[in-house]
Amino acid sequence: MAGVSRNVFSASSVVAVLFFFLLSLTEARDHLVGGKTDSWKIPSSESDSLNRWAEKSRFLIGDSLVWKYDGEKDSVLEVSKRDYVTCNTSSPIAVHNDGNTKIVLDHSGAYYFISGAKGHCEQGQKLIVVTLSDKNMRRFMGAPAPSPTESEGPAVAPTSSAASLKASFVVAFGVLMGFWL
Repeated sequence: MAGVSRNVFSASSVVAVLFFFLLSLTEARDHLVGGKTDSWKIPSSESDSLNRWAEKSRFLIGDSLVWKYDGEKDSVLEVSKRDYVTCNTSSPIAVHNDGNTKIVLDHSGAYYFISGAKGHCEQGQKLIVVTLSDKNMRRFMGAPAPSPTESEGPAVAPTSSAASLKASFVVAFGVLMGFWL
């Protein structure tokens, strides 16, 4: 009997750890741009580019980008793709110059950022971040993509994919725990 309860405890412990690991994958995260506070600067080389950092990261809807920089000397401009390519600072989507900028990634697709300091963008101080779509997030998490009929239905207000995925994990966890208890 003692051996049985020890196995049940071990199995439920493994399930609990797995559950909390999967749950952490769905929670919105703050990403410090470049991974350190002094990253928003002219890169010393192409390999030091913030786009290299972004390529190695995974960004989901609801995540945030956080910049730490001297707001008296620089700024972060969110721009269109065209303005990113041409380093045009005259018509940004948004201007941030507080030195501690936080931008929530609220839709899938590409976000474009350039430095507002004169000449910095042309020297490589810029960043593209791509946020995974719900379809790509499902594929990453191992869930099937929606059928064509699901994606062709009427438009609905967007919801948080992370919240619905978290709810699914909570239900699955409850079912799994029911088997062991």
